Amino acid sequence: MTDTRTDYYRFHNGDKAPLPFAAEEYEARLTGLRAIMADLGVEAAVLTSMHNIAYYAGFLYCSFGRPYALVVTPTACVTIAAGIDAGQPWRRSHGDALTYTDWTRDNFWRAVAHVAGTGGTVGIEDDHLTGQQRSKLEAFLTPGRVVDVAARAMAQRMVKSAAEIALIRAGAAVADMGGYAIRDAVAEGVREIDVAMAGRDAMEREIADRFPDAEYRDTWVWFQSGPNTDGAHNPVTSRRLRRGDILSLNCFPMISGYYTALERTLFVGAVDDASRAIWQANVAAHELGLSLIRPGATCSGIADEINAFLAERDLLQYRSFGYGHSFGVLSHYYGREAGLELREDVDTVLEPGMVVSMEPMLTIPEGQPGAGGYREHDILVLTADGAENVTGYPYGPGFNVV
Repeated sequence: MTDTRTDYYRFHNGDKAPLPFAAEEYEARLTGLRAIMADLGVEAAVLTSMHNIAYYAGFLYCSFGRPYALVVTPTACVTIAAGIDAGQPWRRSHGDALTYTDWTRDNFWRAVAHVAGTGGTVGIEDDHLTGQQRSKLEAFLTPGRVVDVAARAMAQRMVKSAAEIALIRAGAAVADMGGYAIRDAVAEGVREIDVAMAGRDAMEREIADRFPDAEYRDTWVWFQSGPNTDGAHNPVTSRRLRRGDILSLNCFPMISGYYTALERTLFVGAVDDASRAIWQANVAAHELGLSLIRPGATCSGIADEINAFLAERDLLQYRSFGYGHSFGVLSHYYGREAGLELREDVDTVLEPGMVVSMEPMLTIPEGQPGAGGYREHDILVLTADGAENVTGYPYGPGFNVV
């Protein structure tokens, strides 16, 4: 019997599905990337991260240990995907899609080379491509030169289009709904996990109603209580809520790979004086931060001003991390726009079209008065002359002692 298995092939199964954005949006992004490539002398960009493939082509892959890529040349935009996905990469990608098989090891790189060519100047994401995969790229593409395009692509992603801002605004509204559902579920004796599920379910239903053509995955809630509030990313447990507990509400709706968030401090039933004082100080830091976000401000300058505010109150030593970050194609397991974080070591100047959070956090260790983690989080869209806060759920003791 003749073996007809191929290293790669096109599987255009079904019709193209509606993507998160119009074709014109993706073409504008690709035009920006191709300008970067031309400036750097790159003939083919081989993008391998989830966030850049989703940003430029709309496809959010599920790796399970398999490699994926988007190969962009001056004339082509081709998603390289594993056979296990069948026709989904074609349906959910802007541009073409090529499927590689696993009959022979490294068919992925054979498919990449088929589109990118060999012997040329290749652009890669140096912060994502592993050493092993870099060696394979060298072997199969035999590039004359390899150039890192990750930082320039990140800079492009940091300034959002009107369509992206509309999606982020919708995500913020969904997060608010999750927050209200969580607040309604809070009661003495209820488990963290039960409260978290109430918020997650409310958000997923709302996303499905707002975006009937989307894929639905990865929306989640971190709801923490008592000592579990000390870290911003602590997972949910089955701990039962007690009167006087500090709570941390964290809603993360995911819409077609786009992350938004709502984070709030709450208390169950009552808040003691020491805790109220810390909470109010963090709220004041939050409000100061909100007032500082405007075009022309620098990330480091904002951090320095909030640092000074907390230092005056002898609270700076309880600060946990930076004061905010960018939004877009990211989640807790892929993507980050590190050039737009409100930290002392980031000097990026804010400009219209950027979207950032303001989220100061203070963590008071167990055994001290007011122990727990206090955090408020709003999302702001930079405008021509200021910033619009798109988060609506209230913060502070007036609403969040439940």
